[in-house]
Amino acid sequence: MTLPSKDPLHGITLEMILTRLVEKHGWRELSRRIPIRCFYNEPSIKSSLKFLRRTPWARKQVEELYLETTHVH
Repeated sequence: MTLPSKDPLHGITLEMILTRLVEKHGWRELSRRIPIRCFYNEPSIKSSLKFLRRTPWARKQVEELYLETTHVH
């Protein structure tokens, strides 16, 4: 028997996180909260995912914002 994961992001993909944040806040607010170029210069899910997958510090900030704004802890 496997124990359930204690990771609040278990089973949630980066694409799901980013899509939900964009739906909730929009690109403008997202770029204000996390000032990275892919959020304010011609933003798209695809280009942002590419950047976030290669940039651990940015991905961490996006995941933290997701946890804060969805109250998943």
